[in-house]
Amino acid sequence: MTTIDLATAPVEPRRGRPLIGLVLGSGAARGFAHIGVLQVLLEQGIIPDIVIGTSMGALVGGCYANNQLDTLESWARSLTMRRIIGYLDVHFGGSGLIGGGRLAKRLHESIGTTLIEDLPTQFAAIATEVGTGHEVWLTRGSLSLALRASYALPGVFPPVHIGRRWLVDGALVNPVPVSAARAFGARVVIAVNLDADRFGRGATIASHGADPGDGHPASPPHLRNGFARLRNMFGIERALKRELIAGPTRPSFSTVMIESFNIMQDRLTRMRLAGDPPDVHITPRIGHVGWLEFHRASEAIAVGRVAAEKALDSITETIAELR
Repeated sequence: MTTIDLATAPVEPRRGRPLIGLVLGSGAARGFAHIGVLQVLLEQGIIPDIVIGTSMGALVGGCYANNQLDTLESWARSLTMRRIIGYLDVHFGGSGLIGGGRLAKRLHESIGTTLIEDLPTQFAAIATEVGTGHEVWLTRGSLSLALRASYALPGVFPPVHIGRRWLVDGALVNPVPVSAARAFGARVVIAVNLDADRFGRGATIASHGADPGDGHPASPPHLRNGFARLRNMFGIERALKRELIAGPTRPSFSTVMIESFNIMQDRLTRMRLAGDPPDVHITPRIGHVGWLEFHRASEAIAVGRVAAEKALDSITETIAELR
């Protein structure tokens, strides 16, 4: 794996304390917990000098670095199932199921033409280059494009073209990018990992096999010719939107894809954090919120606040030791 470092000049630490880096991990809808974490840190006067984010962590971190955390919170709390479906512009024949144009328009309306290098807080969004697997640190250029690239989940959103590279979700290579924060010079690294409470995952089932009748299951009545029925009732686009938001008892397209991504991200996060752990590890208990349940933003924000409050003593002690 190659890292393409586009870092700008090093940050000067605030007087009287070490340089603080805040790392915000990926997690789709669970990423709204980052808002609660940031709110608690700011209320306690813990101001990060460097913010590094992957996927949804990049979106929250970028809005914070652009002084728009309150705007993001208001928008997140306003999301309903109906509004979420309205943002899903299904795109046939492209490299992603969702065109992303409606979300991109909303993002551009909020951020405009802001450049990363002009932000008051040093910021980097992590993305992955299609084809090479390079880990790309986006530290200059359009902020809105960088955020779109970092959350471009393969198969759902199309890749984003930046600097002659096609980029997708940074969680493919670095779900909780502690290494980037250290490379930027952070002496105290606070990482928010949204995948830490997935207990009982990743075990080995040493012996397993088929049961009688496996291999030729009869489709439940409500699934027989389901696509045609949905197409007639709602149209193809509305059927696919419903499939993304919620599936039947049998694993749906969205369930299989998201759970596969979850498994990969969980294993990768464990490996990377084992090799380069943060100084303070904040782990919101957010596993009960589904990846696509963006309408539960208020709940996720509250969970983030609780997790940050529990970590305050550890944060202040770590800063004091390095002061």
